[in-house]
Amino acid sequence: MYIKIHKAYRMIIALADSDLIGKNFEEGKKQIEVKSSFFKGEKKTRDEVIKILKSMYKEDATFNIVGKESISCALEAGIIKENGIIKIKNIPIALVLL
Repeated sequence: MYIKIHKAYRMIIALADSDLIGKNFEEGKKQIEVKSSFFKGEKKTRDEVIKILKSMYKEDATFNIVGKESISCALEAGIIKENGIIKIKNIPIALVLL
């Protein structure tokens, strides 16, 4: 997984499965482009990602999460719930705006 922290008015955390970087997914009116410039930060392990997600959640960050492994980490970290996940071409996606 790749995680990138964008520093803005509030931190924006971009997390995506490694194999999805640079790909586009479209289904009806829903679409997502997993841009390398936005999502490709540092490659991290599952444990490292969960630790970062929990820490950034306390900092009132927003999150953009794409991919099965990334979504699984976000669920385990407690920052999303199952009903907050959408799918585009069977790729799970979640946005967290606090």
